[in-house]
Amino acid sequence: MISIQRRLFVVLLAATGVIWLSAAVWIQSSTRSELNRVLDNRLAEAARMVGSLVDQDGLQLNAAMDLAAPALPSETAHSYARQLSCQVWGLDGTRLAASSQAPNAALSGSEQGFSEREVEGLVWRVYTHVDEARGIRVMVGDSLQIRERLLTDIVLGLMWPTLLILPLLAAAIWISLGHGLIPLRRIAEQLTRRGADDLAALEAETPREVAPMVAALNGLFGRVQAARRREQDFTAYAAHELKTPLAGLKMQAEVARLAPDTATRDHALAQIRRAVDRSDRLVHQLLDMAAVDQGAKDGSPRSLAEVCAEVVDLTLPAARARGVTLRQTCDDRLAAQPHPAPGLLIAALRNLVENALHASPEGGCVELELRAEGDGWRAEVRDEGPGIVDADRARITERFYRCGGRSAGRGEGSGLGLAIVETAAARMGASFTFERRQPRGELARLSFAGSPAA
Repeated sequence: MISIQRRLFVVLLAATGVIWLSAAVWIQSSTRSELNRVLDNRLAEAARMVGSLVDQDGLQLNAAMDLAAPALPSETAHSYARQLSCQVWGLDGTRLAASSQAPNAALSGSEQGFSEREVEGLVWRVYTHVDEARGIRVMVGDSLQIRERLLTDIVLGLMWPTLLILPLLAAAIWISLGHGLIPLRRIAEQLTRRGADDLAALEAETPREVAPMVAALNGLFGRVQAARRREQDFTAYAAHELKTPLAGLKMQAEVARLAPDTATRDHALAQIRRAVDRSDRLVHQLLDMAAVDQGAKDGSPRSLAEVCAEVVDLTLPAARARGVTLRQTCDDRLAAQPHPAPGLLIAALRNLVENALHASPEGGCVELELRAEGDGWRAEVRDEGPGIVDADRARITERFYRCGGRSAGRGEGSGLGLAIVETAAARMGASFTFERRQPRGELARLSFAGSPAA
């Protein structure tokens, strides 16, 4: 891939070349116009001068022509020697005189003014002056071939210095670009020297144009560092949380194997079942957390009624095991409306309901309700537990943080449920809030600003 310096060099050199070429065309055009104007004025002045000097004060015709069209140095000394040619004709068509370099045929057939005519193989630019008082017609002209050669020499004289300067300009552009790209090279050197674990912000003095790129890189480093820290914490906490139920399973299995009586064995088996349930919940919460972190949408859109029914199916066994009544209500205006990310919504509602079930006492009631409200809608989960203590409210959605007074069976949770809900809510663009109920219990609410399909 071509480097920035080379790309900019090519672009700038091409732009300079185009501008230089345009200037050359403009110089040639303006020089041609100005040169023709000057030479035409000279032709007219020479013709009038010859007409005014003929036979005046005894001046002879040949002497008048020599004054009007003087001979330049010889052709060996100068390429434009004897450029002008002059002829004097009588009004009756008789040739009276001519300069030494003038052709034999008449330079022009026009009566008065400028004209062009091919004579003896050359095209001449001629000015004709008629003096009826003296009975003469004066023709002064020069060859257009000589004019073109003069124009070419003038333009080349102007262009040669520019052609010689062009390589120096290219070198100056290359050096300037190299110096201007030094900040980028410094950033590249810093990144090259870094290890894979070094995600600190770049500290480099950069031009204003490069500052947005450095800021974007620093922002990326910060996000990657935060994501890596979450992954490391997630792995460490998950290993720790899985180790406890697995150790309990091993111990209770050994107790059941060595149980001296049926009651001891049944108690050990019940503990094993409890540890398996806890491990199962932890595993599906870990999977939910991974899914919501990646923004998984779990297939095609599904109606809110189907979402609600699936959440109930997933949590009903736990409700029955704890002796808690589970109720669900879905507003008729929402039931048939599709949700584009059913996987995220199910993960959020399932964890809210499970959290409420673990917080509710035996014989309590947990309610799941979806209802329309204004231009949006909301999902609410209500329980009859002890509620969240004030000291825990600020940290209740942190990963692996267990609420001290949230559930009747405290210490059984993994600390992931509400973190999953908060992450899923952020993915769906919803707000997640808690509200204390009276006389007891907690209300968890997901509020959506638009329609479910949005």
